[in-house]
Amino acid sequence: MAVPLNQAIRVGAYVLKQHLIGRKRYPLVLMLEPLFRCNLACAGCGKIDYPAEILNQRLPVEDCMRAVEECGAPVVVIAGGEPLLHKEIDQIVEGAIARKKFVIVCTNALLLEKKMDLFKPSKWFSWSVHLDGSREEHDVSVCQTGVYDRAVAAIAESKRRGFRTIINATLFDNAQPEKVAKFFDEVMEMGVDGISVSPGYAYERAPDQEHFLARRRTKDLFRGIFARQGKGSWKKKWAFNQSSMFLDFLAGNQTFHCTPWRNPTRTYFGWQRPCYLLGEGYAKSFKELMEETDWDAYGTGNYEKCANCMVHSGYEATAVTETVRRPWRAAAQALRGIRTDGPMAPEISLENQRPAEYVFSRHVEQALTRIRAQKKRDQVADAAD
Repeated sequence: MAVPLNQAIRVGAYVLKQHLIGRKRYPLVLMLEPLFRCNLACAGCGKIDYPAEILNQRLPVEDCMRAVEECGAPVVVIAGGEPLLHKEIDQIVEGAIARKKFVIVCTNALLLEKKMDLFKPSKWFSWSVHLDGSREEHDVSVCQTGVYDRAVAAIAESKRRGFRTIINATLFDNAQPEKVAKFFDEVMEMGVDGISVSPGYAYERAPDQEHFLARRRTKDLFRGIFARQGKGSWKKKWAFNQSSMFLDFLAGNQTFHCTPWRNPTRTYFGWQRPCYLLGEGYAKSFKELMEETDWDAYGTGNYEKCANCMVHSGYEATAVTETVRRPWRAAAQALRGIRTDGPMAPEISLENQRPAEYVFSRHVEQALTRIRAQKKRDQVADAAD
């Protein structure tokens, strides 16, 4: 397991405390998106399809720190967009670390070598570099040649300077088990500290809608990948920055339900309902998000948009909680390893799921109205001066 021991202990103690005090819903990881702007336009991304006026917005440092304190989760993942485009990203990281949070900055690495001097290696800090496969697969995924080589060079420099560095890989329907297994060997040879892997979520506004994974295809894919670890030419032991129970879930051996409140998301729009992947409304505060969101309306089996989701932001926290609450079950799974054949765990029925609603334009239009009204007020004030 590639999760640092101090982080595993601290997060485990936090989860156990919540369990002992009987708190049903609590955050585990804050997903902080201080901007949507990115310097890539990946075909499977649903995060950058906004008008320029919204892409130009940034969460100020004070709003980010308020979100960290309001939420209280022990881990803060800073994503986007590309976080390194934010001019105050170093202050956001420093502020979260000063509050004793484990901070992970997700980046495509195009700016990593240029911006690295702004940060210091720390037991509280990690880079998470986006790599979706070897050179050809990754460059196709991000729709730009040469990105893989730049990311690999940045990883090498990051490790040279002493930063904890992991990679995050999103797999789609065109992924092949043998190629993914080879890729995992390659990144371990780079010296990365861990691998985070997840099937892609079917963003409704992503340019490429043809290659998102269905649940059965996801399970078959991950069984094929894990079956190759340590066999044949795949002799490396892969270190995952994820719980073994979540990986077992990806291989179809666990029936988990999504717990979106454990990965709450704060963006320019507010606290995103219901999760990092779906923006179907926004709360003004974390308290409002937790207390006024109809959580039972979402998740696989409850909502059409969630039908095929097995993404880490929805299920990793479920797996971690299960590990802490039922350690004997997690220990048995760890001893057994990830089973790659035989019957799969029962699937969640989709019979009673409600149909999808499409609300993207509503919150975008509201935001544009606010932005344009503020711009007009600023122009009036400037003219008065």
